[in-house]
Amino acid sequence: MTNGKKNPTGAGAIIALLILGGAIVGGMMGQPSAGLLIGTALGLLIALLLWLRERGK
Repeated sequence: MTNGKKNPTGAGAIIALLILGGAIVGGMMGQPSAGLLIGTALGLLIALLLWLRERGK
């Protein structure tokens, strides 16, 4: 008894991994705060794109 809806794609893990990755890469470059912010921005951008893709279905 399905109604044709698919389960939405979660993006929490993507956001978390990019935040951590950004902090690590930024730390290796001497700018951990900048890396953290860039990782957060990239994670949120990907999450937004996933949400827009799922919304259109």
